Amino acid sequence: MPARATTTISTVIVDDEQLASEELQYLLKDFPDVEVVAAGSNGFEAFDLIEKLEPDLVFMDVQMPGMDGLSVIRKLREKEVPLPYFILATAFDHYAIEAFTLEAMDYLLKPIEKDRLAMTIDRARRAIGEKAKAAPPETVSLLAPRGGLQRTKLLVKSGNRNFIVDANDVIYATIDDGLITIVATGVEGQSNYRTIEELQSNLDPDVFWRVHRSFLVNINRIKEVIPWFKSSYQLRMDDKRQTEVPVSRVQTKRLRALLKL
Repeated sequence: MPARATTTISTVIVDDEQLASEELQYLLKDFPDVEVVAAGSNGFEAFDLIEKLEPDLVFMDVQMPGMDGLSVIRKLREKEVPLPYFILATAFDHYAIEAFTLEAMDYLLKPIEKDRLAMTIDRARRAIGEKAKAAPPETVSLLAPRGGLQRTKLLVKSGNRNFIVDANDVIYATIDDGLITIVATGVEGQSNYRTIEELQSNLDPDVFWRVHRSFLVNINRIKEVIPWFKSSYQLRMDDKRQTEVPVSRVQTKRLRALLKL
């Protein structure tokens, strides 16, 4: 059995065959640094899990209903979602060339052999370790970009009306397909900012926290921290719908440090 590593490799498994998924989860128990945080059964679930959880590693079948594994990778690239390392697992070998064209880390044929899996995990460890070394060091602050003009008022478009909203009344903002939605006390609508980064840079960095690539939240309007999956959290916001906002893997580490979770 491999020695326990100091870094946990967060892992998602996606396979429409339940027995294959369960067998892989069983095999991965022999690798204590590999933590399976979620499992999906089709391409659409794969996309959502990867976007929300930002795992280090994804084992994914190629042929799946709705959207196949290769299409998942293409869609993630189109949406500019941070990509994990992909291990494609399938009973067919003719997808291999396209898999490596899309920069999949490895390609495993089913049934997966334990020794072959060990080689793949070792390769993933090295790649994830090198990526971590190359990443800029995390700052103590939970919040990001500072500097620039901090606005106290924002324009929110709702229907045919333009509302002026106090920045402190903003509960959270989210982006989908390039459109930013701002949810504030008493009003919800679209912002004329083009990116979350641009919006964040114009707000108070001690109040607004980029908890996920798609979400910016007002830390004063967080109502509850909810454990989610095995090692992640969601934030329940103080809006009418009590929206649950995912916290990315990187920000989860900072959240734990801040709240001693």
